[in-house]
Amino acid sequence: MISPDWCRLMAAYNAEMNRRLYAAAAELTDAARRQDRGGWFGSIHGTLCHLLWGDRQWMGRFAGWDPPPPGIANSPRLIEDFSELRAARAEADARIEAWAATLTPDWLTGDLTWFSGASQKEMRERRWILVTHLFNHQTHHRGQAHDMITQAGVRPAETDLPWIVDRAALGIG
Repeated sequence: MISPDWCRLMAAYNAEMNRRLYAAAAELTDAARRQDRGGWFGSIHGTLCHLLWGDRQWMGRFAGWDPPPPGIANSPRLIEDFSELRAARAEADARIEAWAATLTPDWLTGDLTWFSGASQKEMRERRWILVTHLFNHQTHHRGQAHDMITQAGVRPAETDLPWIVDRAALGIG
């Protein structure tokens, strides 16, 4: 099972990787960010929107955030303006880091029950598995965006967790 320290580490990594990815994406033109590059959500912009949509969806379930508009198919159009999307991403990352700082082992071992719009049924799962999914989902789609940005001619900053997250600042070894 994962621990609260692991969640704090992953939240910090997520926030830093998003800062790095958005900085690289900002070097592209809006047209280049919106070009369909064959990603799961089409474009770089669509993929970044989907990531924020997914985080808001899960954080709505975990922490009572306002959920995003329904429908995963609409997620690539969550926020049309890149500057607004970037600001919303930074806000969400700060909130995820603050939330992760409150987690306890007891909360993580509990269950979560929710209605899945994608499956159209009630679901139930251990929270620690769902939190792992939250961070894995981020890494998965961020990797896709990273690849598309690289193919567009911009090299995003390094991604190696052990050397970019300040574990001492988080109070973890």
